[in-house]
Amino acid sequence: MNYKIALFFFSISLGVSAQRPFLQKDTMRRSGINKTNELNPIVVTGSGTHQRLKNTITPVTVINANDIRQTGTTDFMQVMQQTVPGLSFLPNSMGSYLMLNGLSNKYVLILVNGKKLIGDISNNIDLGRLDLSRVKRIEVLNGAGSSLYGSDAIAGVINIITADPQDELSLTSSSRFSGKGIFTQTANLDIVKGKWGSSTSFKHDEADSWQNSPYEQVTENGATTLRETLYPLSVGYHSNMLNQKFTFKPNERLSTYLSGNYYWKLTDRPRARKDVTGGYNYDLHYESWRFEGGGVYKFSPKASLQLDLTADDYDQHHRYTVESGKYQPGDYTFTKNQRFYDAELRGILHFYDQSTTVFGLDARDDQLKASSGNIEGSASTLSAYAQHETPIVGGLKAVAGLRFDHHEQAGSHLSPKLALMQSVGDFRFRATYAHGFIAPQLNELYYKYYNDNGGRVPSVIIGNEHLKPGKSNYLSVSTEWRTRRVSAGVTGYLNFLDQMITRQSYTITDEVKAWALQHLEVTQAQVDRMTRFSRYVNFDRAIVRGFQTDVTARLPLGFSLTGGYNFAYSRGKLSGEWQNIERSMRHTATLSANYAHRWLHYGLSVNLNGRLQSKRYYPGEEAAPGYGLWNLNTRHSFTPFIWVDADFSLGVDNIFNRKDMRPYGLNRSLLSPGRMLVFGLTLKFKNPSKS
Repeated sequence: MNYKIALFFFSISLGVSAQRPFLQKDTMRRSGINKTNELNPIVVTGSGTHQRLKNTITPVTVINANDIRQTGTTDFMQVMQQTVPGLSFLPNSMGSYLMLNGLSNKYVLILVNGKKLIGDISNNIDLGRLDLSRVKRIEVLNGAGSSLYGSDAIAGVINIITADPQDELSLTSSSRFSGKGIFTQTANLDIVKGKWGSSTSFKHDEADSWQNSPYEQVTENGATTLRETLYPLSVGYHSNMLNQKFTFKPNERLSTYLSGNYYWKLTDRPRARKDVTGGYNYDLHYESWRFEGGGVYKFSPKASLQLDLTADDYDQHHRYTVESGKYQPGDYTFTKNQRFYDAELRGILHFYDQSTTVFGLDARDDQLKASSGNIEGSASTLSAYAQHETPIVGGLKAVAGLRFDHHEQAGSHLSPKLALMQSVGDFRFRATYAHGFIAPQLNELYYKYYNDNGGRVPSVIIGNEHLKPGKSNYLSVSTEWRTRRVSAGVTGYLNFLDQMITRQSYTITDEVKAWALQHLEVTQAQVDRMTRFSRYVNFDRAIVRGFQTDVTARLPLGFSLTGGYNFAYSRGKLSGEWQNIERSMRHTATLSANYAHRWLHYGLSVNLNGRLQSKRYYPGEEAAPGYGLWNLNTRHSFTPFIWVDADFSLGVDNIFNRKDMRPYGLNRSLLSPGRMLVFGLTLKFKNPSKS
């Protein structure tokens, strides 16, 4: 704990902060200006241009910075699960398995400021690369609802938008502690001088490994028994991340930026033992570098040209912790490298009043290198798109878009989009059709993966170079009522998918065993223990039918209520037989009640939030049961000092101590260790001369 305290004080010793006067902020809170804007924020993901939420033709869900603060957490997964009912996560040692509206994370495009984020591990997303301390808002677009995005966006788009430096000099330090050794420390330093701006952020994360059950279920000689295991339900880790961004605005027409990101993570798995299964000889080590640069040139207030360049490099290694064959403790071995390069040129024009045209060219290259199976492959994509938004008559507006993608392996595809919105007073009626496609990922084409699973039944995953690209036809209709204090909406959607890519399990054959000996680094003894293998295949077709509702009310006396419900019926047809899509759920709901008030130099915020989730389906296996999870968070803000504002948070996660106590491998429902006390501290240093 001593180094955590040292890390905290180091992060707050970097500088001082210049904040806006407290009186001005308090006046805005009392006047209700912020509350009004929270119900009608600026969004960009659906249209590609900045618009008020109620005016955007493509429906978008928004989680703003205040919503994030109210949850009392800095973890991306927790924030999204508490605020977006259609989104769910299953974190594990191989990343975080994400699902949106009945489809898995390979169909979800995750963007940071509009640019794709990589770092998937066996089709799981490493969300540790996301730092919420600088997030302005998070926008969620359902389905293939925009022609601005190509492959990977069939289920939807999640766009994390960060804030640029605004103050002349500011420093914020935030710490969060909870059970199971969970500790997060962030520090942000902003400097603005004339035409130049700089933002620096640091994030440290760590957690212990933990179990809910010390047993696993095994079947030997036809008998099923329980045996002791070390396998953790959640794998411990520690990580560090550093972000640096420079901005330069030489005049009112031109603004440029250059940014870099370094990320380092090491798991902390239990060590191998001879008397108990579930230990490991090595930890997983991840390291990445990401660079971005570009700028915007405004020809006029209504015409601009934007260039963005991105280079992302993500590595995975094994770091041995005990002697294993030729490897000694401390040795590193390469396992996987992903690289992503992207250049996008986008223009925005207004040919006539209230119309907006977005057009763009995009060139990207994905690369994969893996030691398992000696894989080295790449795939390039060239794209062109255009989207035009225009009023038609009265309150009727339309968006029409078309995207052309040429993928090196999947060929050429046209993706049209058409959306309509009718405004009648405070009501909005929307309808959308969009076509999308998803190219096979490199690991799905070329993977040759083997995992011994600590002496249990080995995992074998084989790629398929004959995969076809998946296609989607997405339809949605929605109704929304939005006033100054209340918003409510309901959206129904259908997502028809052809040639959807999935992983199918088969009984091992002598032919596959011979193939494994030739192509994988395995022994005859390991091959003899193989009973099943998985291969990537195309579903004949799949259909997701669903609807979602949401209500937000800003009540008098500082109270507010938010609720959302999502129904998704996800089915896929394989070899003539319909089945539930793996890990899909039918029903999810989120509820939140908040109270906020300020007395001179003290502010109080109380947030109670819950997530209700039905059972999760696993074809051919028992479904994981549903659950209800409730959290309570209180924030206490103190502003009596001329040089620092202090914000304390105290809360309880999992109030009713819900846990899945089934043996390892079967406990795939609620991944929580139970009730935990959570404490947080945020310090914002101020320039006394400006207070």
